[in-house]
Amino acid sequence: MFGPHLTLDLYSCDKKKLLDLDFIYKLLDELPDLIGMHKICPPQLMVQHSNPNTFDKGGISGFVLIAESHISIHTFVAQEYASIDIFSCKNFDVRKATTYLIDKFDAQKVEKHFIFRGKEFLKDIEKAKQIVIKSRKLD
Repeated sequence: MFGPHLTLDLYSCDKKKLLDLDFIYKLLDELPDLIGMHKICPPQLMVQHSNPNTFDKGGISGFVLIAESHISIHTFVAQEYASIDIFSCKNFDVRKATTYLIDKFDAQKVEKHFIFRGKEFLKDIEKAKQIVIKSRKLD
């Protein structure tokens, strides 16, 4: 298995926090340490301005690359909504990450999805080699 992927859809969030660059930056800066990950660059943020041709009325998109993969956040102020992904090649405390994010955004409703990605991905080449050798001996 390659690793866990947590997605959170947070509803009825604090609008001020959804538009606060410092808040989002600090959150992305703190979260990797909180769940035992290692930042490989500072968080990157972009303000998304209102688009009259879509539902998007502005927010912030941001991510932080971690040695284990990435964490991303997209906020939509008019909808009081945040979409968050944590993808990693190693296990992390999903409950701690979920609670932290719900509390930080003051979310009133949450959709949580958790999957293990790359179920056939072998991290240990030596182990894979032994499996192949053993299966060939049986034939």
